Amino acid sequence: MFAVIDIETTGGSPKTEKITEIAIFIHDGLSVVDEFVTLVNPEISIPYHITGLTGITNEMVADAPKFYEIAKKVVEMTADRIFVAHNVNFDYSFIRREFRSLGYEYNRKTLDTIKLARQVVPGLPSYSLGKLCRHLGISLKNHHRAGDDAMATVRLLEDLLGRDKKKVASKILKSGHPEGLNEHLTKKTLDKIPEETGVYYFWDEQGELIYIGKSKDIRTRVFQHLHNQSTRKAMQMRDRIAEITWELTGNELIALLLESDEIKKHKPLYNRSQRRSYFNYGLFSRTDENGYTCFSVSNTREGEPPVTTFTSKREGREQLSGWVEQFQLCPKLSGLYDSSGACFHRGIGECLGACTGEEPPEEYNKRANRFLGLFTYDMDDFLIVDEGRFHDEVGLVCIEHGQYRGFGYALADCENRPEVLRDSIRFYPDNRDIHALIRLYLRKNKVKLIPI
Repeated sequence: MFAVIDIETTGGSPKTEKITEIAIFIHDGLSVVDEFVTLVNPEISIPYHITGLTGITNEMVADAPKFYEIAKKVVEMTADRIFVAHNVNFDYSFIRREFRSLGYEYNRKTLDTIKLARQVVPGLPSYSLGKLCRHLGISLKNHHRAGDDAMATVRLLEDLLGRDKKKVASKILKSGHPEGLNEHLTKKTLDKIPEETGVYYFWDEQGELIYIGKSKDIRTRVFQHLHNQSTRKAMQMRDRIAEITWELTGNELIALLLESDEIKKHKPLYNRSQRRSYFNYGLFSRTDENGYTCFSVSNTREGEPPVTTFTSKREGREQLSGWVEQFQLCPKLSGLYDSSGACFHRGIGECLGACTGEEPPEEYNKRANRFLGLFTYDMDDFLIVDEGRFHDEVGLVCIEHGQYRGFGYALADCENRPEVLRDSIRFYPDNRDIHALIRLYLRKNKVKLIPI
């Protein structure tokens, strides 16, 4: 039996947003045998752009039941049934979060119709619900309303099961709890693993810490490890896992920082060969005898701080090559081209002649300094404010005098009190890897910076 579900929400994050509509269709493999569709009062305001997408207004949900009023119905309808949704992690994580706020741990076996469609109908340009339905001729009239989207998912499930000659769905469902694991790793333990951001730890029967990892979805990542049969080492580690613990961090940056510190501190057996966990190569700068700023990618070495770091020399050279093109730097002065005369780029007009002395060092170094500006903070003393572990909390990373001081958590209503935020920071040692993680995260993510 399947419980095909769709929800509408006030936004994309289950940590801060809430459900505004839910639809559940119970399907016995042949047809729909029961259904439940209702608006839900989210108890927070629905943003204007979300109303524009779904058509659900604050007025529409004002008199709708709150989630706790329908929680029992949701539990009873989905009990002993497979939770099916299109992009199931979205719907499932929101519903689990709602139940967790009520003190109830909601667990169901899940089936994602996106994952199933990719296997059964491969090669499509898009697997979004709307485009997939159009491709398969499935009616979808009011997209982004739970009832219509859930019914379209029902028809999609029926279509995919009809095409599923290789029994892909059965294989996906069987993968819920891997077989052949260490006898100490129970189903009860696996059911407790959260679908949240943080750091996870694998322990063997002797209580030795054998692996540390981080993920934006700990549960999904752990199950990838438990299903991993790609190498002998992966299977060896899987067989040794007797206990799994975790620490929630609220956001990926703190997960990255905690993972880095924990791996350096404990040096687990199965992390030692992971180059991704240690930045072994760095970008170094110097001024040559003619006054030009030069760059090179080489092994990191104690006492000489790199401009930034990389997990491999190849990664460093590839990234540097892109920066050379972006800032019109000389490949020869950047250590990418070795010759006694002009570099190749000079011959095709892409180098302005620093390698032959035709471009004055003062002009060349202006661009080199703009490039170096990518790796400096805009302020010397500031806090990075990101998501916390709970909806009323923020996660903080502290930089003082350009150095990493650590991270911590504070109540969200203290955001305008930097001194209170600073006092919540827990000290962690600075090292050359940390700043590479922080700068990369700041380049890729929108976070709030507060001067201190």
